[in-house]
Amino acid sequence: MDRRGFVTTGMAAGLVGASGASSALANLLAQSPGWGPGKTLANGSIRLSSNENSLGLSPAARQAVIDAIPNANRYPGDFAPPLMDALTKFVGVKKENLILGAGSTEVLQMAVQAYQGPNVPLVTAEPTFEDVPRYQRPMSFNLVQVPLTSTYEHDLDRMRHAAEGAGRPAIVYFCNPNNPTGTITNCADIDAWVADAPDTTTFLMDEAYFEYANSPSYWSSLKWIESKPNVIVVRTFSKIFGMAGMRLGYGIAHPKTIERLREFVMQNNPNVLAAAAGVASLNDQGLMARSVAVNEASKKIVHDTCNELGLEYLPTNANFMMHRINGDLGTYIARMAEAGIRVGRQFPPMLEWSRLSFGLPEEQARWAETIMDFRRQGWV
Repeated sequence: MDRRGFVTTGMAAGLVGASGASSALANLLAQSPGWGPGKTLANGSIRLSSNENSLGLSPAARQAVIDAIPNANRYPGDFAPPLMDALTKFVGVKKENLILGAGSTEVLQMAVQAYQGPNVPLVTAEPTFEDVPRYQRPMSFNLVQVPLTSTYEHDLDRMRHAAEGAGRPAIVYFCNPNNPTGTITNCADIDAWVADAPDTTTFLMDEAYFEYANSPSYWSSLKWIESKPNVIVVRTFSKIFGMAGMRLGYGIAHPKTIERLREFVMQNNPNVLAAAAGVASLNDQGLMARSVAVNEASKKIVHDTCNELGLEYLPTNANFMMHRINGDLGTYIARMAEAGIRVGRQFPPMLEWSRLSFGLPEEQARWAETIMDFRRQGWV
């Protein structure tokens, strides 16, 4: 690969071809005329730091938002039912199995609040998505953070001991695929624990990146919601549907569990525009395929670049990836920012790794050219 010639201005189509998606990706995107990427930051930088979907809202969702604006002066009570109807069909559950939130993070907060108690163990991986440990701070939990295994999976044996060793109620949080590593924990092993766990162990299953995962050892935990009231599945519109700024997520669980969570839900939720965009997104039959195709194209660019530079990276089943850098991580992040590219923040204890979100192929190519220039200067 010619490092200086990896990307040239205006060669987006060529980049897509080089990524392996070629005409298939072009055809998918052509099915949505008018679909354009979200805006860059005000200073012209690109953001590859927050696991967002750079495609932005689909054209159908954008139009739905525009059409809903005249109703923005109304409370959203009339707009949630159509969204619930669309979700029941999309997920394949009943309305009584669903609860809505301002992003999946509000549903996670509901669960933390609903199941807290004096010295209840809240067991999480380390590192993992930070919001759940943050939500326990004003609560009376005993936070137990268990390091990932050497293969960057959840350490199920240690987590189980932490959850059940004291013989008291506990909450176990799984982000699978895991953020920030993008790695998965074998779902057969998780299922074995769920099947054998006492009812007092509540499993909080964060499936924010479910739609991107393609490993044969990964599947949803939805199979448990009718037989196991102690299993809560949490998903979001932020990632695959490109709605991070509109704040829409949902929880799926046994009806009795949903009733308990509903005591902690924010009222008048979701807002009118988010509900309209959610319905339109769920009804867009090709939306997920387009998002996945673009994600795979950008992933291929990152893989090729890291292979060229000899940088180790973790296998990912999400819309981001962690790769090693040589040198100080804080300095690397700052240099990328100076070059107009935001990359992920630090995730202790993995301070030799950088989390990189997948943007559009042309954005990923700009990152590739930049990090290759860093190599020439001896920085990575």
